Amino acid sequence: MTPDILAPLAPLRRALAKSLRDRVAGADAEERARTIWGSAGPRWFTPEDPIWRVHADASMFVGGVRALLLQSLHPLAMAGVAGHSGFRGDPWGRLERTSRFLATTTFGIIAHAEAEIAKVTGVHRAVVGRADDGRPYSANDPHLLEWVHIAEVDSFLCTYQQFGGTALTAAEADRYVEQSAIVAGKLGVRNPPTTVAQLHARMAAYRPELRATAACRDAAKFLLLDPPLPVASRPGYGLLAAGAIATLPGWARRELRLPPPMVLWDAPGRLLGRVGAGVVRWAMSDPSVANRREPGTAA
Repeated sequence: MTPDILAPLAPLRRALAKSLRDRVAGADAEERARTIWGSAGPRWFTPEDPIWRVHADASMFVGGVRALLLQSLHPLAMAGVAGHSGFRGDPWGRLERTSRFLATTTFGIIAHAEAEIAKVTGVHRAVVGRADDGRPYSANDPHLLEWVHIAEVDSFLCTYQQFGGTALTAAEADRYVEQSAIVAGKLGVRNPPTTVAQLHARMAAYRPELRATAACRDAAKFLLLDPPLPVASRPGYGLLAAGAIATLPGWARRELRLPPPMVLWDAPGRLLGRVGAGVVRWAMSDPSVANRREPGTAA
C-alpha cells in the first residue's frame, strides 16, 4: 500500500505506538532513550550483531510472553516470582524493568550496562525464601539464573525466527546465543551456552526439574486470560499470546494445560502471532518512536 492510502491511519498508528511505548518503557522513556543513545563510549554490540537485530524486533513482544510461561515452569523460579515480584499488583512495572535491562545491556554503553547488571544482582539478593515444598530458593542461585536465561534466549530466538524480519542463518543464531551469554555470565550464570545446540541440550537437561505448580498455572491464567489491559487492547494482545502458545514445546503446553501441538491449533496460532508482531512493527516504526529503540521497537 502507498503512503497516501495509509495516511488516514496515521493517528491510530501514533496512538498505538504511544500506548505500547508507555507500557514497555514507562514514564521516563524519553530520558532513558537519551541516555542509551546519546552517551558516548564503547558498547558490547553493534547494529550488525544478531543480538541487536533480535532484541530490536517486534517479535520480542511474542517472545516475552513465551519466556514468562516457560520460566514459570521451574517451581523454585516461580516461587521467587510469586513471593517477591508483585507481578499481579504491578505487572507493567515488572515489564518496564525487564525492558530497561534488555535495552541497556543490548544497546547501551558498557559502563551503563554493567551498572544495570550490578543493580539487578543487588535486587536479587533480597529474593530468597522457601517454595511450597520446603525447598529454599535464591534469585542469585546460578542454577536458577541459568534457567531464566536459557528460557529467555530460547524464546526470543524462536519467536524471531518465526515472526521476525529476516531470519538468522545457523551461524548467526549461534552468534546470538553466544552474545546473550556475555550478559548472562556477568549476571552470575556459570558457563552459559554459546551455540544453539548447547542451548537445546541445556533446556533438555532442566526438563526433569520442570512442572506446573498451582502458582505457575495461576500466573499463566493471569498472563493469557486476564491480562491487566483495557478491553479494547485485549484482541491485539491475544494475537501475541496465540503466537507464544503456538511456539511452546509440547511438554510445556501439557504442563500448563494449553492446547497440545496440532496443526489445527498451531497453524492459526502462528498466523495470529505473525499478524500481531506485524501490527506492533508497523506501529513502532512510526517516526515519533522509530529513533528511540527499546526491545521490540526497532527501526
